[in-house]
Amino acid sequence: MMKIVVVGGTGLIGSKLVTKLGEHGHEAVAASPNTGVNTLTGEGLAEVLKGASVVIDVSNSPSFEETAVMEFFTTSTRNLLAEEAEAGVGHHVALSVVGTERPPGNPYFRAKIAQEKLIEKSSIPFSLVHATQFFEFVRSIADEATDGDTVRMAPVLFQPMAGDDVAQAVGRVAVGSPLNGMAEVGGPEQFRMDEFFREALAAWGDPREVVTDPQAPYFGSVPGERSLVPDDGAALGQIRYREWLDRTIAGK
Repeated sequence: MMKIVVVGGTGLIGSKLVTKLGEHGHEAVAASPNTGVNTLTGEGLAEVLKGASVVIDVSNSPSFEETAVMEFFTTSTRNLLAEEAEAGVGHHVALSVVGTERPPGNPYFRAKIAQEKLIEKSSIPFSLVHATQFFEFVRSIADEATDGDTVRMAPVLFQPMAGDDVAQAVGRVAVGSPLNGMAEVGGPEQFRMDEFFREALAAWGDPREVVTDPQAPYFGSVPGERSLVPDDGAALGQIRYREWLDRTIAGK
């Protein structure tokens, strides 16, 4: 049994992680501004890290604006790593995004790369988990791409996954030996992005029309054919989108 601190532990993935790790007998502690821990200011960090073997960072920037997102990931990671070194933490796990290191970059990906470089350069053994987009965020991806009554989507490959599968993958890495490198995870099915959203909007009963546009930007840059999908050899989740959607609708 280990003490595992989950930074961003009250968010979507963090709260699932805290539950899963607890079920496996670990002492999983949620650290977030809601629990009095602020990685940007350092408030509550030293306290929460006492006796921790592993730190999992699944926190996210409240703003995706270029300067704010860079400031968030670099400052909070520096603060975390410094306090972890003091506390003798033996494994730092960070959740990142498939494709951060591939062109074309966007401000969010650049901030994540800066975060990863800090982790790689620190003295603490680490594991980076690159995940594809979450099912829970596909509606906001559609909203971001909406222009009037149309949703513009590039016909590139897309392999989203369920938040539960993300948490499972991160938890598995966290209780194992540090990779001192990166592992990729993705969903069980690969789609064309435009086709996925056409089917998803129909399933939601959403009247917007999905327009295939090879130049449609995705959060600030036009994705390449394989920008958003993992390479061969990635660990794949179990949950398919339709199954997840049916469960979500039933749950409501």
